[in-house]
Amino acid sequence: MAVELDGAVVLITGGANGIGAAAARRLASGGARVVVADVDERGADVAAEVGGLFTRCDVREPADSEAAVAAAVAAFGGLDVAFLNAGVSTTSVALGGRAWDLAAYRRAFAVNVDGVFFGLNAALPAMRDRGGGALVLTSSLAGLTAVPADPIYAATKHAVVGLARALGPALAADRVAVNALCPGFADTAINDPVRHLISAAGIPMMTPGEVADALLAILASDETGQAWYVQPGRPAEPFRFRNVPGPRAPDGSRVGGVPGLP
Repeated sequence: MAVELDGAVVLITGGANGIGAAAARRLASGGARVVVADVDERGADVAAEVGGLFTRCDVREPADSEAAVAAAVAAFGGLDVAFLNAGVSTTSVALGGRAWDLAAYRRAFAVNVDGVFFGLNAALPAMRDRGGGALVLTSSLAGLTAVPADPIYAATKHAVVGLARALGPALAADRVAVNALCPGFADTAINDPVRHLISAAGIPMMTPGEVADALLAILASDETGQAWYVQPGRPAEPFRFRNVPGPRAPDGSRVGGVPGLP
């Protein structure tokens, strides 16, 4: 289900800066027609730079995602790829007290989880009309491991990984690939609150362009239902999950036949 970029129509949420803006430039250089969707009006500058279209989109609102897809179809005739990349951090949320920031918690899930779901739900009909397509959902390494310093962010990103892994096989018959992009620390604004900690730990930060290159690798592959990690000095590739243990009879023999369980 690899995507031919030349002539492909691509919607990017969170495309005004960082990884989203880098992706817009990489995709456009490969011949894609790009729709930049963001609440940040600077997305209009990115769209103009790549010869694409800007649409204001608050991913927390289903109607905004539907309007962004409709704009892509109206301008370019369809939709082949949705890079659902908009996200926020939650480093300001401290748990365990009566005054913990419920609004920040809800905003994180609204953008990082609901926004992804609303985007893919809006994109699917247009992709089915094209006979297939690709959905790439931005998660994080925080979606693949425990993050004690930021459990709410980790929870949102684990949800995105779970969604991609479940939808990959579910949408295979529609020829719609679904993969999660799970970068480590990139030099973007979302990491500003922890930049000093990253530096102190000696962890190199990737450029947004390096993460965008991983997006291109996903689109060039036939993989679906995978969570692709991106780390400095390593090629982007799917993270290999172990299967969960299946049931056993008292004598240790296998019981039942649930797909995917060993």
